[in-house]
Parts: sequence; structure tokens; C-alpha cells
Amino acid sequence: MWWEYIIIAGLLVFSGYAFVALVRVQGRMMTRKTDRRAEDLYDSYADGPRSGHRLRRAARRHGG
Repeated sequence: MWWEYIIIAGLLVFSGYAFVALVRVQGRMMTRKTDRRAEDLYDSYADGPRSGHRLRRAARRHGG
């Protein structure tokens, strides 16, 4: 039927618009200004105090 073509065309246009809108929002989020720096975030992801001990001990064991 002819109305199926109109519905399919409308769905294609809507899905294209939704994709472009999603990409634009994502792009704005990824490129926004921030005051956070890698140096500021490092402490929260740093290894614990014993990790260096474990690595040195493993290196000694393997001749390092």
C-alpha cells in the first residue's frame, strides 16, 4: 500500500534525525571544558602502598 511507503520514509527520516542529535550531544559532552586534570585524578587511581613492594620482590626473584 502507498501509506506503508510514507510510514517507512518517516521512520527513516526520524531515525536519521535521532542519530545526528545523539552524535551532537555526545560530541558536546566529550569536548566540554573541564577543570579536572590527569594529575588531579591520579591519586584516586594510584596503586596501594604495598604494590611497589610486590613488584620489587618479583623483580628480585626473576633477576631484575
